[in-house]
Amino acid sequence: MQNTQPMSSEDRNFFSLVADAIYLNPFEEKRSQTLKKIEPEIQLDPISNIFRIRDIADSLNQRIEKLEAKGLKSLQDFQETDRTIMLFVFLLQIYIRFESEMNRLIQEQSRQGAESLKVQFAPEWLSQMKKRGYTAKESVLYFELANQMHRAFFFITQELQGNSISMQRLRIALWNNIFTCDVLTYVQHLWNRMEDFSTLLLGETGTGKGSAAIAIGRSAWIPFDSKTNKFRFSFMETFSNINLSQFPESLIESELFGHKKGSFTGATSDYKGVFECCSPHGALFLDEIGEVSVPVQIKLLKVLQDRVFTPVGSYIPKRFEGRVIAATNLSIENLLGKNHFREDFFYRLCSELITVPPLCQRIKENPEELNLLVGLLTERITGEKEPKLAGTILEILDRDLPPNYSWPGNVRELEQAIRRIILNRSYSGKLWEPKMGIEEQLIEGIKAGSLNADDLLGYYCALLYQRFGKFEDVAKYTELNWRTAKKYIQSKL
Repeated sequence: MQNTQPMSSEDRNFFSLVADAIYLNPFEEKRSQTLKKIEPEIQLDPISNIFRIRDIADSLNQRIEKLEAKGLKSLQDFQETDRTIMLFVFLLQIYIRFESEMNRLIQEQSRQGAESLKVQFAPEWLSQMKKRGYTAKESVLYFELANQMHRAFFFITQELQGNSISMQRLRIALWNNIFTCDVLTYVQHLWNRMEDFSTLLLGETGTGKGSAAIAIGRSAWIPFDSKTNKFRFSFMETFSNINLSQFPESLIESELFGHKKGSFTGATSDYKGVFECCSPHGALFLDEIGEVSVPVQIKLLKVLQDRVFTPVGSYIPKRFEGRVIAATNLSIENLLGKNHFREDFFYRLCSELITVPPLCQRIKENPEELNLLVGLLTERITGEKEPKLAGTILEILDRDLPPNYSWPGNVRELEQAIRRIILNRSYSGKLWEPKMGIEEQLIEGIKAGSLNADDLLGYYCALLYQRFGKFEDVAKYTELNWRTAKKYIQSKL
């Protein structure tokens, strides 16, 4: 029988803090406070603006060396309660040793694309875990977890930069969306069940919902094959997307679910839709979900509930094993109240609702956000850091735009503004004033007392048309002839 030893209370307190730091969301203040308790001299990372766990490496190694001097070298040397703590502590120590290799793997895999690369450092990593007393199965499991957590941190920080409060909250939400708010529970029960957790991203056009979806989709758990030293899938193929507003109603089902040859005019061969092409450990991003018709919503609801779909013209169901991420630029009120969106589909779609904040909110919370984004976007456009050019762009934006400019096109507009300034050394802001919505026009008219009876009826018909989408339905509710209803609708749309 293995002769186990208890840790001192001082060591147990220290290593409990380390284990807590691993479990906690890296973007939450509680994680920062925990790391400061471990290493009071720890400093904020200049890029991510958070405390990095690698900066406790010296304190961690010194403590572990003292344990080793007492004969506590592997998990089997500890009593059961201490063993649970040290399981993650040893994992962290090994991770920190290989962090730079993890970074290189992500960068090389991003360039390589869909073909999974050989992980050259994996045998040494797994060998070190074996020495620490992990079983072969545990070694692979925790290697997969470490790789996933590293990818998630990388993509969340790289895809969504900014230090405003709303961006900090967004990063916290994305991390929880990948690992839940409890990594320990995730690892014990949910790592292979996250496909049941669908996500709905909300936000104005141009805020970066696609970047948020990428951060989730490329951070899925991917199995590792220790025989080939490769992950079974490249994270570059675990994320796929489709913009639902790009396709006419007659083609959308085929794009989603595929079709069989001869199922309709023009179907000259079998075609795989995005659901069939999605990786088993991947995520499918359905952008502009608010644009799909009720019949398509019903079919998507069936996929989410039963995990099966049927290609157009086929009677053979296929299984969908990925995760669904959807996005809309509509508010929940507009989505459910005015856009003919089924409530049962909405509630099945949103295991989590995540809002991507507009640029004007980010700048209002932290004026330095604009400086940061201009620097990052200028570097992306030119291919290298250009602090002088970025400074010139900021000066022109300050010169040409009114105070508190609303940035209606959000980050996408800012990127194009930078390009326009590079070309012309000027930017005049939004090119048009967006027309108020029907409901807003009605309210403004009532407040101003400027509406006659025809106006009131016209706005009412237009609102009904936005809800039902058919002149006949508007005629039914208003008891008007459908041609008359159409006339009123067209007068306000």
